[in-house]
Amino acid sequence: MAPETSTIMNDVLILSPSGKVMKISLVVSLIIHLSLLLGIQLAFPVNWFPKPLRTYHVELIRPPIDPLNDEETSNADLANVKPDEDKSPEKVEDTISLDTKDKRYVSYAKVIKERLMRYWEYPRAAKENLIEGKVFVLFTLNRQGQLKDVKILSSSSYEILEKETLRTIRTASPFPPFPGSVTVKRLNIKANFSYRLTSRR
Repeated sequence: MAPETSTIMNDVLILSPSGKVMKISLVVSLIIHLSLLLGIQLAFPVNWFPKPLRTYHVELIRPPIDPLNDEETSNADLANVKPDEDKSPEKVEDTISLDTKDKRYVSYAKVIKERLMRYWEYPRAAKENLIEGKVFVLFTLNRQGQLKDVKILSSSSYEILEKETLRTIRTASPFPPFPGSVTVKRLNIKANFSYRLTSRR
């Protein structure tokens, strides 16, 4: 009788070729699965150990308010409530000079002065007759810059100078409309026309 082939030699297990293939397949499968898992983690990171969310407690502090007494509020006479006395009623008109320092009117007064200077001339007849003098006038403009009135406040006692002054104002009008800083409906402007001949040396 032939002796049987032993699969154990010196207490060492010898695997058949089919066992080696199975072991290699298992290792390769493990490597593939690990590489796939790492690839997914890189493509779609998953936070395995999330940090705990921080919570904050906010408390609004305001000063205590005295509760209203219902009896006091019911007895209050709303008809006796007075409007703010600090608020002054809107002015309908105002009077300025061309040399005003009032910030509301400075820029507009400058425009008016430049426009008057454009049309103002020394009358030839007054030059030839050596006539000099000052004419002090007051003229009124509405919000659109139209001339509403003009008065001579102080005469030079020379009609030729007064006529030139009035002609200058009427020719220069209408003036530009009031800017936003001028809130009145009418603006009275004082202007001093000084006619002086300079002597030549």
